[in-house]
Amino acid sequence: QVQLVESGGGLVQAGGSLRLSCVASGSIFGIDDMGWYRQAPGDQRVLVARITNDGSTNYADSVKGRFTISKGNAKNTVYLQMNSLKPEDTLVYYCRARVGVNLYWGQGTQVTVSS
Repeated sequence: QVQLVESGGGLVQAGGSLRLSCVASGSIFGIDDMGWYRQAPGDQRVLVARITNDGSTNYADSVKGRFTISKGNAKNTVYLQMNSLKPEDTLVYYCRARVGVNLYWGQGTQVTVSS
């Protein structure tokens, strides 16, 4: 089992920046990759960015060049640096960890970008 706790969401003006953090606990040594997803009400969660154990990353086209995913010094922390935020980035952001075929999710953190 892996538990995930996100933090760092909030309200920011368009063009501003936020950094989301996700701390994993539990069976962290089994984690294969971690990522950030976001979801609008009534929609499915969609990938924002993902990082593997060897540091490989991939991003949604809509955030390339603006968002950066990274890992902390500890294996159990992942960050999402969000720059040049747009009103359309206003969504709930979720941290996800993958252990084999099992997926674990955080509780979500709201990001609101005002125009």
